[in-house]
Amino acid sequence: MKKEVIVGSRDSALALWQTNWVVDKLREFYPEITFKIVTMKTKGDKILDVALAKIGDKGLFTKELEHALLNREIDLAVHSIKDLPTMLPAGLKIGAFCEREFPGDVLISPKGYKFSDLPQGAKIGTSSLRRIAQLSAIRPDLQMHSLRGNLATRFRKMEEMGLDGMILAFAGVKRLGLFEKISEILSFDFCLPAVGQGSIGVEIREDDSFIEKLLEPLNHYETNRAIRAERAFLKRLEGGCQIPIGALGEVKAGRLIIKGVVASLDGKIILRDEEEGSAEDPETIGVKLAEKLLAKGADKILDEIRCDVNA
Repeated sequence: MKKEVIVGSRDSALALWQTNWVVDKLREFYPEITFKIVTMKTKGDKILDVALAKIGDKGLFTKELEHALLNREIDLAVHSIKDLPTMLPAGLKIGAFCEREFPGDVLISPKGYKFSDLPQGAKIGTSSLRRIAQLSAIRPDLQMHSLRGNLATRFRKMEEMGLDGMILAFAGVKRLGLFEKISEILSFDFCLPAVGQGSIGVEIREDDSFIEKLLEPLNHYETNRAIRAERAFLKRLEGGCQIPIGALGEVKAGRLIIKGVVASLDGKIILRDEEEGSAEDPETIGVKLAEKLLAKGADKILDEIRCDVNA
């Protein structure tokens, strides 16, 4: 048995929270093993003055960690699953889908606004095309401002830019102890989350059976099935994390239900549907949902968006 396991992580506060959570769990199960955390910056961490959609590169927050994995410099890499592209580099796979935190988005407003209370033309910070499209569908008057960086940076920018609020993932806000800053949890009825949002994923080498076995206690069944369906949905639509696609899978009593959305950038076209089936066949259910939306015209929306963001 290996005596030391090297764990790779981005160096942001949230990434380190997630990595320490994984390592603490592993130490509980394997007190005889030493776990060492190695941090690194990714391309997405370094480019903060450009909207992610404009960079046009998948794996913005994962590539450096994946190179370290393939070079055997680390034994596993901890990610937010929503950052992981649906196509992983050859030789790598997701070894564990950790139990999901509430996957929704939240409004944080320094003025205490609820979403429905935001004044006409309110300025909202978010760099997510998914959020912009879905929120614009019900509030086309809102002025959306690009907001990137770690949570501390976003809070600072929100104040400096005089924004009326910003949209963030509930999971990150809660994990960093900022729950009391939340003005409102947004309803899934009008804002579906990013694929995999709220779950921590552990990426490993396909040939590393020792690490795969080590991670078994962290691989949460319901989360595993729900997110595999979401990722299959996203993969069939060929959308990266910077395309306005949202999805939410849930497992109840052995059944998997997944809801999905594809939206135009301006929110004027919103295509939503859902699919259900056995939780033992998540990829098939995700692909079926994608086919439903493609039949409604999702392919035309996505083609236009790719042209826009690459212009």
